[in-house]
Amino acid sequence: MDPQTAIRKNLEAVPVLAEEVPADSLARWLEAYLALEATTAASSRKVQRRDLDRFLAFMRLEEKSDERARWTPRLSAAFVEALRNEVDRTGRRRYADRTIARVLAHLKTWSKWIHKHAPFPLGDPMLKIKVSMGAPPLAVDRALTPSERRRLLDAADLLPSQGGRSRDRHRYRDAAERPQRRGYRPWRTRAIVYLLVETGMRRAAAVNADLEDVDSTRARITVREKGGAQHTYKISREGLRAVQDYVAHERAADAEVLQSPALLLPAADNARSSGRLSPVAVNRAWNEVAQKAYVAGKSPHSARHAMGRHVVQKTGNVAAVQRQLGHRNASYAMQYMRVSEEELDDVVNDRSG
Repeated sequence: MDPQTAIRKNLEAVPVLAEEVPADSLARWLEAYLALEATTAASSRKVQRRDLDRFLAFMRLEEKSDERARWTPRLSAAFVEALRNEVDRTGRRRYADRTIARVLAHLKTWSKWIHKHAPFPLGDPMLKIKVSMGAPPLAVDRALTPSERRRLLDAADLLPSQGGRSRDRHRYRDAAERPQRRGYRPWRTRAIVYLLVETGMRRAAAVNADLEDVDSTRARITVREKGGAQHTYKISREGLRAVQDYVAHERAADAEVLQSPALLLPAADNARSSGRLSPVAVNRAWNEVAQKAYVAGKSPHSARHAMGRHVVQKTGNVAAVQRQLGHRNASYAMQYMRVSEEELDDVVNDRSG
């Protein structure tokens, strides 16, 4: 019996759900692939199934079918675009580049296996799809734009007077203004946004920073990066003032209770606090301000990319990017020399000369 016939017989024997499923549906091909071809551990096959099911759900939405013949190269390209553009309810990108690369790698292997046993009418639909998707969109296209930076900082500046107000309109309907929620720290949230935007440091570095790490005279902050290495970031005058405002208005009261050297402190009434803010708390602070500023799909790391772009545009010097962002490898800093899609559009269309 030739391999194609064997595969067909296996497809017909594969049970897929309770309903009748056509033998040439991708749902059956998936079950056959996992049963006959995938030899990895059960945990890995579980991840493969989840990734491939994600594509099948997209295909059924777009094509109203998962028939093998309907999987085309352009459908694959549309799926890649959908993965890159999908956001969650907070406006952040749902899938990281690493996740997208993993999904596409699984999809390429699967399509190649199917194509070997039952060639697609229009060719292997994943043949021209590239799995590596890291540097260009990560370092350039996902950086905060100057407009987004301005909106974020403006929104952060409003927090001390407007942020964290109680939503109980009935209870405080006669009050001049509703009180702020217990444990809400507007000056700290403002400082977090300024710290990320005006230095380009990672969120983990921000939570590792101690108060004594801030050198106000030289406008710089020395922090412990991943791996334990120390790095010194320059901070803008605006950013330094935001940090100083937080220290002056809020930090002292929390520090008295927590006795922590950390620059960014949790609210003292958080009984489970370790005395140092968590990266998750930094994310929450960022997302709160981003929502108010109508900045969607940008994470705290987007501020790091924006700083890299800013330093390159102002100096044209890759070494300056390395010095500010702490890249040990110059190739990482070189990413910020790349031209974004928008910039290339402007150049191509500007033919006035």
